[in-house]
Amino acid sequence: QVQLQESGGGSVQAGGSLRVSCAVSEYPTESYCLGWFRQTPGGQREGVADIDSDDSTTYADSVKGRFTISQDNAKNTLYLQMNRLKPEDTAMYYCAADWSGYCPGGPGPRQSDFGDWGQGTQVTVSS
Repeated sequence: QVQLQESGGGSVQAGGSLRVSCAVSEYPTESYCLGWFRQTPGGQREGVADIDSDDSTTYADSVKGRFTISQDNAKNTLYLQMNRLKPEDTAMYYCAADWSGYCPGGPGPRQSDFGDWGQGTQVTVSS
């Protein structure tokens, strides 16, 4: 079973930057979609960004222009660079994988498309 492990979360002041990472244990298919989601306590899980094996990306409107998703296949690692952070970006951030093919198209990923999930990493933005 594929394992995903997030890291890099933490606390930052509004306007600051943070990068979270997701280590992927293996890639069972050549075509895939990787995504970042976030969830606040009591809230729904929200798709943030996705990237597929062709490096095509989509973003939720709430983060477009501030967040950048990328991947380093040599390191089996997915990244989310978050700039100009806002207090409303505070959430648990999860990475997820869909091995059935390319990302279907955004904006941002849909939770129902993903079968493998990490445990999450907390990002807190203070005002």
